[in-house]
Amino acid sequence: MNVDLHCHSTASDGALAPAVLVQRAFDHGVQTLALTDHDTLEGQPEARAAATALNMQWVSGVEMSCTWGGATIHVLGYNFALDAPPLVVALDSLHHGRWLRAEEIDRRLALKGMPGALEGARAIQQGLGDSGNAPARPHFADFLVQQGYVKDRQEAFRKWLGAGKLGDVKQHWPTLEDTVRTLREARAWISLAHPLHYDFTRSKRRKLIGDYIQAGGHAIEVVNGMQAAEQVGTLAILAREFGLMVSAGSDFHGPGAWGEIGVYRPLPVDLPPLSARFKHDPSISA
Repeated sequence: MNVDLHCHSTASDGALAPAVLVQRAFDHGVQTLALTDHDTLEGQPEARAAATALNMQWVSGVEMSCTWGGATIHVLGYNFALDAPPLVVALDSLHHGRWLRAEEIDRRLALKGMPGALEGARAIQQGLGDSGNAPARPHFADFLVQQGYVKDRQEAFRKWLGAGKLGDVKQHWPTLEDTVRTLREARAWISLAHPLHYDFTRSKRRKLIGDYIQAGGHAIEVVNGMQAAEQVGTLAILAREFGLMVSAGSDFHGPGAWGEIGVYRPLPVDLPPLSARFKHDPSISA
């Protein structure tokens, strides 16, 4: 069974509307799908309806931003009720914070002679699909390309929007402990997203995983798209050592980007997959 537990739609920073994303996943052989947009459930009802029409197994999902050790960490939550009060409250706060961040990015770019970035990024975002969420940095990057300030999205991130750059506005995310607690209270299954994406030493990464387990985490994402095979091996060793379940997903954002939906390196066969816990979906409101 082809399972993809990590992908993004126009509800956050993806290029495809939720229903279009689900259809693409189906066309690529995916049978179980979790849409995991950043800090929002906006695309979930549309994705669920599309998956149901195609006789796919739909799993509710979200990728939540939080902080640990001075860094922004992403945690994936699955198989929760969309109206779970703790999650609804937490995501409402994150929604507001993301709009404040977008406004600050706009202000900083304007000071550097690039006015109208928020309006332009929002227009690009809306051109992909209707969304009530704040435009993300990829939308700002596309605006900078559109206006001729940079030649491509890569240059936009390298010069203006990437880590440590002017547009890298630090959001006041909740802590890792609080985020895991919120997901536990929503009765979600939890996986730590792409643990090797964070610029940590080996000992700091082990400390992260230890604190994540202490907070109540269930799994780590051992496979994220077509990451290097040695990285899969490194994470598999950590999963075995800490006795964690594992998850995998494409981290698909759009055609021609990081990777194709439903396409990722295989999970080591000796590790317990988190997806095995999704046999019975909860009663989820639209």
